[in-house]
Formats: sequence, C-alpha cells, structure tokens
Amino acid sequence: MISTTEVHLEYRVCLNFHAVKIYPNKISCGEELHLRKKMKDNVAEEHLYLAFSHQYRDSIFPLHTSISLFLLSYCDCKLFKVFLVPTGEDVSDQCVTKNLAGDLEVHLISRCQLPVVVQSCSLPAVVVKDDKFCRAGLSVVLRHIIQKTFEADPSKKDVLELLGFKKTCLKACAEVSQWTRLCEISIPLAVERFLTASPEHCQAIPPDILLLERKLGEPVRVHNDDKIRRQKLQQQKAGAKAAVPVLGEEATEGLRPREVHEHPPSSLELSVAFSKLLAQEAPDAINREAPHVRRTKTSDLPLLDHVFAEGLYFTVADLVLLPCIHQFLVSSKKQVVNLPLISSWYRRVQEVPGVKRAADKCKMELLQLPELVSPPKEQLQDSAAVPDELEEDHEDSHFIGGPRPTMTKLMTFSLSPPGKMSRDRALRKQQQLNNLVAAVTKLAKPGDLIVDFCSGGGHVGIVLAYMMPSCQVVLIENKELSLIRAKDRSDELGLNNIWFIQANLDYFNGTFNIGVALHACGVATDMVIEHCVRARAAFVISPCCYGFIQNTVKFKYPRSHQFKEILSYKEHMILCRFADQTAVQLPPERRLIGKQCMGLVDLDRAWAAEEHNYSVQVISMEPESCSPKNNMFVGIPT
Repeated sequence: MISTTEVHLEYRVCLNFHAVKIYPNKISCGEELHLRKKMKDNVAEEHLYLAFSHQYRDSIFPLHTSISLFLLSYCDCKLFKVFLVPTGEDVSDQCVTKNLAGDLEVHLISRCQLPVVVQSCSLPAVVVKDDKFCRAGLSVVLRHIIQKTFEADPSKKDVLELLGFKKTCLKACAEVSQWTRLCEISIPLAVERFLTASPEHCQAIPPDILLLERKLGEPVRVHNDDKIRRQKLQQQKAGAKAAVPVLGEEATEGLRPREVHEHPPSSLELSVAFSKLLAQEAPDAINREAPHVRRTKTSDLPLLDHVFAEGLYFTVADLVLLPCIHQFLVSSKKQVVNLPLISSWYRRVQEVPGVKRAADKCKMELLQLPELVSPPKEQLQDSAAVPDELEEDHEDSHFIGGPRPTMTKLMTFSLSPPGKMSRDRALRKQQQLNNLVAAVTKLAKPGDLIVDFCSGGGHVGIVLAYMMPSCQVVLIENKELSLIRAKDRSDELGLNNIWFIQANLDYFNGTFNIGVALHACGVATDMVIEHCVRARAAFVISPCCYGFIQNTVKFKYPRSHQFKEILSYKEHMILCRFADQTAVQLPPERRLIGKQCMGLVDLDRAWAAEEHNYSVQVISMEPESCSPKNNMFVGIPT
C-alpha cells in the first residue's frame, strides 16, 4: 500500500512532467483553437456503433438509431464507418441493409465484438479506430457528427448552425436539463412504448408528446430578441400579416415554392429568413422604427411565437424530434387534430432544404398534414397535462428565512467532527488530489477498474493511472475539449491503462470497483453515488456547488429516510443554499454556519448510501484551506 508521503512525492513527479498543463481548470480561447485544429488534423477513421432491435414501417428501432441515420443523411456525412449492433440473435445482413439509407454502407457486429471501451456504454457511440477515446449517448454523438461534418467541409455552415446559439443545443446533460431529457430520452421512449402498446392503451396521447405541444405554444426567448419584437410590432402597426416564415429571396431565387425542399442549395445552408420568425428582409421603410415603436417598453412588445422546436432557429433538436413525431403521427393520424402546434411544426420542418432529401434517403414517407387552427393558449395549457415527475415541487413555499430554524430541527442528529488526514501539503490543487488519491490507494487492489466521474481535464484519473499501473482507469466527462486535453496529457506520459469516455453519466453502464469524483457539482455527486451503489463499488467523492442541488426527474431531496421524516424539500434547499457560503472572504460566523450546513447535507447523502448497505465516512480534506468545499465521502459496500 502506498503511503500519503509517497502519494505526495509521486504526484510531484507527475506534476513536474506536465508543468503548466496540469493546473488550468478552464480552457483558454487559444488552447481551444489548438485542440480544435488537432481534432481537424486527426484523419483517423472513426467508427459509429448503433443498436438495432427491429424495423417498424419506415424506421429502424431503437429510435436513437433512426435519428442518428437521419442526421447522417441530412448532413450528407460519410466520414464514419457505421456498425449496427443487433440486440437479438435472429437478425441477418439482408434484413438490416435493405432498410437503411440508400448510399450508406453498414456492417453488422455483435455486442461481444465491440471495443472494450464501447462495451461499457449505451449506444449510439463513436470511437476512433484502435483508440481509447469514446463518445457515447445520442446528444454527444449527434453533436460530434455535426462538428466533424463542418470540419471536413467548412462551406457547410448551415450544418454547424444546427448547434444553435453559442453551439449549446442539447449540450446540457439530460440528467439536469428537462429540455434535453425531453428530446433525447422521454419522447423517443414514449413513441416506442406507444407503438408497442396494446390497442386499448394507444388511445391517449403520451404525456411527453403533450408536453412538447405545450412548449411549442410558449413564448420564445432568444438572444437579442428586443429588436425582433420591435420589428414584429412595426409590422403589426403597418398591417403586415403574421405569416409563417418562408424562404427569403436569396435562398429561393429561380425556384418555385414547392421546389425549395426538393432542390436545396449545394451547401444546404438555410437562409436567415427561414431561421427567424420574421422571415424576409423588410423594406427600408419598415426597417426604420417609427418613433412610437422605439418608445414602446420592452414589457409591452409582442411576444415571439415558435417556428421550430427551440424557438426561431432550426437546430439539431428538430432533427431529433422529426423521426419520433413522424412515427407517432403515422400510427395515430386521428390524434393530429389534438396537436395543432406539433402539426404546424411538422409541416414547417419539411420545408427546410435538405429535410425531404434526407427523408427520401431513409425511406421515410413524410405525411402531408392539413393546416389546423391552433386553440386558445388557455385551452392548450389545460389539455397538455405535464407528467407528474416534471412538475416543480411547490411544497412549503412559505418558510422562515435563514438556516437556524432548519438546523434546530436536526439538533438530535450527532454530527461528528470530520476525520483528519495528513497535513503535509503545498498547493491547493495538489492538496485536493493527494487527499483523494491517498483514500483510493487504501481501497484499490491490482486489477481493479477505477472510474473518475466528472473527470474534467483528468487531474485525478491521470494521477491514479500513473501511480497504479496494475489498475485500469476510465475517465468520464461530458465536456469534449476537457477530455481531449486529458488524453493529450495521458499520451505524453505514455499511459496504457487509461480510457476516455465523453458521455453523460446515464450512458455509462459498465461494472467497476471504485468510483472517484473531485468536486462533482450539485446533483452530480448524487448521480455518482447512485452509479457506485448500482455497481456495488466503493467510492471516494468530494462534493461541490451545494446551491445547485434541486429535485430532478431522478432525484428527490432529502435523500435519506431520517431526513425525510424531519425536513421538507424547501427546508433542505435552505441547507443547500447556506452550505455554499463557505468562501474565505465571508465572516467567520457565516463560514461556520456554511460548514455546518454542508455537513448536514452530506450526512443526509451518507445515510442514504448506508440504506443500501454501505459504510460511509464523511471526512475533511486537509488542510481545510485547500478548498472551501473540503468534505469528502469514503464509502465501502458491506
């Protein structure tokens, strides 16, 4: 077993070897450009793995596979070698290939033939041939396909625009973003269940479809929408028709209206007019705002209506939803009258250049739906019932301010002083790493698989792989550039016992022995604990960002039975907010209250893990000055 002093010395070697690279937590613009250039220069063949269960009508299931193939067709992307991974035993080459996109070459491969790093992930997944870097999960894979398509052909700017404003479309993980979860998980699953349900259960519209209908009726909020809203007011004052956007002159020059989608521009570029609510360039007289329009308060400006799924812009979210909604509408045409906004969206998406061409390639016969009149917003809100699990918790909306009343209710709990560790530390980041590494080395055995969750740039995982060559280490992170930087560091050290997975935590389903996370933000700490409990793995976790803790689809607070008997959700939220108030700049009394609240939140988590037959210690990293968030869990299955 390696002592704490040896951990300190070994890490100094690793730190000196990587000098500057080991410290930055954020990626500078220059470094991002450098990493992007390296990705572009990397011409290694990439393999795309898609699950295949069955075919139903004109789609391949699971729907994640149909969505991935549809995007490849829309982007006209042939950069990936595509493999289908049958989930059953009775699937033949001929059965599969005859139903795929026309010019797409695919190969069948069994689950046991997948690369090791892919076997631990849910599909779809992309991996560079003979490499250890894997991207898994629908949103991550789709975003990667878009990025690679643009890098291979920079003229396809419309493809890059699928990523939306600041390239953030579906970037937030489904575990915390209701919108990403709705598009990536809820609606595909709802449609699959609807199609396989018995006839008597297929009468009602799935709640997630109703939720999408309601969202399409909500006002649009976009960056710098004040100018667009004033233009809309100007047109309303001028008596302009509030028509559905159509393609502008530049995109439609020389084309008849119905030919736009059949013969898109060679770059597939969508005109700005079709991306925004106000479709075409207005005449100068209209563009010049009248004095009464300029004087109008922002609160009095007309709201913007949805054009596409995320608002005014056509994004990858529309391409994710189209195969799903198409299958639902094909199977339940009589429900169209109850979904006027989805019906309008479905018709509008078909007019986007390239969509019908992609549908033809995928043998998807898009429906020609009648134009429906949208009901009043009040009626829409009544009919579109939100699933219970997506409703916000409004329990105890009135509570006494401050943490003391809540803390008083927990006075019967014995909150032991945190355990102590070695004091021989120098730098804050090194101190944090040494605390975690020392704890892991006491738990690890030769041959163990250690997973560094929320790994960032690999500060923890790389040190573990360097110090314990007899163990295998997997880094999981959903930020692509951070993980690429971690791989660069690993390559420079010549490590061969380390793998990298860019994915949200839900897409990792492998078995492992020890889970590690340094400053897992908010709910991420509970997600890591859940993964470890499910795998019956030990864990060493340092929580962070207590103020971001909130109820989600998967997690409800408090976590433990003891805390649930005493505290409401709102009271637990008070503890979380004050647990974030431990910064050095705050008065000592305020920091002390923050530290006590932090301890109570983590005690709740520890007791929740113990309910699953774990022995859990909540200790403090030393010196405590290494981080305001210096608590650390060490959990061992009993």
